[in-house]
Amino acid sequence: MKVKAKAKNGVVKVKMLLKHNMDSGQAKDKKTGEKIPAHYITDVTAKLGDADIFHAELGPAVSKNPYLAFQYKGEAGGKITVSWVDNKGGSKSTESVVK
Repeated sequence: MKVKAKAKNGVVKVKMLLKHNMDSGQAKDKKTGEKIPAHYITDVTAKLGDADIFHAELGPAVSKNPYLAFQYKGEAGGKITVSWVDNKGGSKSTESVVK
């Protein structure tokens, strides 16, 4: 997962690239012909300290390696923690300092 956060004129722009295959459950394995089980990110959360500043609920229709972006009023120096959870209980988390 890659996260970049930059402040300019009192606005922080956050860009996130989430590494995940995002399998919908509709595709078939090319070798066996069997359906590939659904495996996708369901929730993405960004926090500044203890405060939630972004939340998204995703589903199986979202493409592989989703790119998300948002902005909020703020300044450089804070630490943003971004985390996601998938439908099989997997999760990842990373931090980024606002530049």
